[in-house]
Amino acid sequence: MIRPSGRPLVISDCDEVLLYMVSPFRDWLAESEGVTFRMEGNNFANAMRWSESGEPVGERDIWRLLGGFFDTQMHRQTPIDGAVAGINALAEHADVVILTNLTDERQQHRTAQLAEHGIHARVFTNQGPKGPALKAIVEEYAPSRALFIDDLPQHHHSVAEIVPHVRRLHLCGEPMLAPLIDCAHTQGHAHARIDCWHTALPWALGQLHDEKEKEPA
Repeated sequence: MIRPSGRPLVISDCDEVLLYMVSPFRDWLAESEGVTFRMEGNNFANAMRWSESGEPVGERDIWRLLGGFFDTQMHRQTPIDGAVAGINALAEHADVVILTNLTDERQQHRTAQLAEHGIHARVFTNQGPKGPALKAIVEEYAPSRALFIDDLPQHHHSVAEIVPHVRRLHLCGEPMLAPLIDCAHTQGHAHARIDCWHTALPWALGQLHDEKEKEPA
């Protein structure tokens, strides 16, 4: 438990917000696992097929492959363009934490991975919708205002329902995925959808400083 600083708080996702995940995962699957990954819709599970047979990869093997990637291949992940500079610029004005949907035993590995790329932040792991976890983080930090950044609309929906006063930015930095992901802003669950850090940073800084922006739109 930390002592509340009274500063603003930024809670950011990692994969596809700070680091590319799907593209290195796709490359590893093709190189080592005999799996072709091709996103043709917004259903991740339907994107994976056994290269030899063309048959869909079953749910059990999908989870096995995802686990194998995060256990052995996280070194393949590289920063989204502008993400390291952007999140560190926000850290000059706010406390920054990472809320990532990985199992708890991978928390230290994710912390070290981000540090190697120049992002030094406390990492919270989570499984499932992020609203409950974010609520606990906000209660611990008691910030003057808070901003949540994530690439998946379901997490914005969860946060909007449980912690509605938190500002919410839908950002997906992976061009292969961004056009296929439902827009949380259009759905009314995020305050903005901006997929480029260079454009998102001024907007995010505005949420941390503009008193008028403390209330949800």
